[in-house]
Amino acid sequence: MKKNILAALIALSILVNFCLAAPLLSAQKDLAPGAYSQKLSPLSIHQKADREIVKYIQYTHYLKPSIDDRLSSRILDNYLSDLDPQRSFFLATDIKEFDFYRYLLDDVLKTGDLKPPFRIYNRYQERMAERLVYMIKHVENGIAKIKLDQNSSIQVDRKKASWPKNRAELEGLWYKTLVNDILNLLMDDKSPAEVKQTLSKRYRSQLNRSSQINSEDVFQLFMNSFAHTFDPHTEYFSPRSSENFSINMSLSLEGIGAMLGVEDEYVKVVRLIPAGPADKAGQLKPDDRITGVGQGPDGEFVDVVGWRLDDVVDLIRGPKETIVRLRIIPANALDIHKTKAVSIVRNTVKLEEQAAHKEIIEVKDKDRPYKLGVIVIPTFYLDFNALSSGIKDYKSTTRDVMKLLAELKEARVDGIVIDLRDNGGGSLQEAAMLTGLFIEHGPIVQIRDANNKVEKLNDDDPQMHWDGPLAVVVNRLSASASEIFAGAIQDYGRGVVIGEDTFGKGTVQSLVSLDYGQLKLTSAKFYRVSGASTQHRGIVPDILYPSLYDKAKIGEESYDAALPWDTIGGVSHRFYINMKPLLPKLRDLHQKRMVTDPDYLYVHQMANYLTKLRSKTEFSLNRSVRKLEEQQTRKKRLEMENARRSAKGLLPLKTIEALSDDSENEEEVDSKIKAKDDPVLIESCRILMDLINIHTPAKPAKVFTLMR
Repeated sequence: MKKNILAALIALSILVNFCLAAPLLSAQKDLAPGAYSQKLSPLSIHQKADREIVKYIQYTHYLKPSIDDRLSSRILDNYLSDLDPQRSFFLATDIKEFDFYRYLLDDVLKTGDLKPPFRIYNRYQERMAERLVYMIKHVENGIAKIKLDQNSSIQVDRKKASWPKNRAELEGLWYKTLVNDILNLLMDDKSPAEVKQTLSKRYRSQLNRSSQINSEDVFQLFMNSFAHTFDPHTEYFSPRSSENFSINMSLSLEGIGAMLGVEDEYVKVVRLIPAGPADKAGQLKPDDRITGVGQGPDGEFVDVVGWRLDDVVDLIRGPKETIVRLRIIPANALDIHKTKAVSIVRNTVKLEEQAAHKEIIEVKDKDRPYKLGVIVIPTFYLDFNALSSGIKDYKSTTRDVMKLLAELKEARVDGIVIDLRDNGGGSLQEAAMLTGLFIEHGPIVQIRDANNKVEKLNDDDPQMHWDGPLAVVVNRLSASASEIFAGAIQDYGRGVVIGEDTFGKGTVQSLVSLDYGQLKLTSAKFYRVSGASTQHRGIVPDILYPSLYDKAKIGEESYDAALPWDTIGGVSHRFYINMKPLLPKLRDLHQKRMVTDPDYLYVHQMANYLTKLRSKTEFSLNRSVRKLEEQQTRKKRLEMENARRSAKGLLPLKTIEALSDDSENEEEVDSKIKAKDDPVLIESCRILMDLINIHTPAKPAKVFTLMR
């Protein structure tokens, strides 16, 4: 489940101020579960807020949904899944009892009588307290008493498993979870004493925090279970969450420059802000899971597993030019037990550091050299304040790229590569205007609203600032405005699109101020000039590269209830090059080079191996078996790395520790890597060179085509 992600794809940062963690429970305090569960009930304000939210969703959301029994059933399933995604809290008897509400929640929403969802939550909190007390008692009685040599296993993905039939089965799941937590820490080189201390603090902290949940939190949770039945981007923010959301959208506060979300017990990285502190540090990646937060260069890590998102945000938040350290489980780690500490200096994200920039790369075809320009566009930016103030020299993506194109033309480049990797979008206006630099004029994108009214965003400027050979490079994190640009270039036949399947963010969100909080709802959908949606499927490149990103966790298709891909009527537009007959030749030339390319082979092997590891949903609870699996994984990683190094003429590494040190050094360089040292850009330039060789028309074709 990808729920409660407090981040819009155009947000510029999760920006964080230091605060102390909530005090841990005293070891002497009575651990009776009833002492930590409370009977919460809706506040009087919630009835009015509920009706206002329902009204806006019913009449303004893109789907204009009916609030009926069918929806009620989906809301119940969503709510139970949000509360207990791994089905390790509720009993089957609880679920049977809650089924009484299956076709009543639509009436609950219409009347504002929210007692049923609060009753469900109170049972959940009761079960959570029971579970945590169970875990605490077992840990504090001594982990030496817990057997780590049994031939049992744990199913780590229980989203579709049966609910536990009875108390014994439920406690069996809790015990396996405890053993797994112990093994994970032992495999991360923690001593038994450290394991006991870490888990005791973790469980007591979670118990303390669960007892601090209030009616406001429950209301927001239920309203989002309702909102997320329509799509993952429609979301309600309580007054407290609205304040955090405003901070996230602000350019003026300091932070780490990362958007965070929640998955199961972990706060994870959703996206890095281009040129932000985390991006510059080069050690944090999307889908990394945060297990601890430390202040300063040597402050003690606070374990944050199981914490609420806003509490973790509060802990990471801090003054400019101070250090925050994060302990993470890397998304692409082959050894899922090993954590890694990264240091980030908090700072502001400066617009000028996000600006487009260029380089020139030279590649050769036999004896003929080709000079190709590369323009890197980290985000689609526009300085709205300067523009509205009448400042003539305001910053914008299109204005900056125009200057870069003029410089590249003066340098007499043979072709241009636009690099949109990791570009999560930004200004729609800029995406349209940027496309206009490469075509004469015409429609760029279609936008259909909730009333099925379709509006076209056009480029009316007939001037082409670059009419030569063009390539666009994308990856899984290219989203929204990036997909609009790449899709238009592809539909116009204006250039070749290279890379990975893009994110698939093809919807428009509007932020509504309510009497009590805010509502972000999906109000429209993007369509290409061909009529195809960018939603869900994203842009499929003409030439594909292997990807290390996990599609099951990153991308629109990874979200539950993501709006589907569909089509509307296409619109007339110019068609410059018919790429279809050229692509087989381009792909063949590309593959022939890749057969011996060490970087490509390494990424391909790593992607396949990661896919194999990610597909594993059951893990042994035997320490010896886990150690053996760890050794095999580390050995495999070393073999793949040394094969790459050998092919590049580098000395092989002897140990996994040397590999770790070398990786750290490489990551420090990654954020400053030059285009000429980037294997993806080098190969993209070669593909563009191939296109130049096999198709060089004297002038762009001026044929109007209606694509459907």
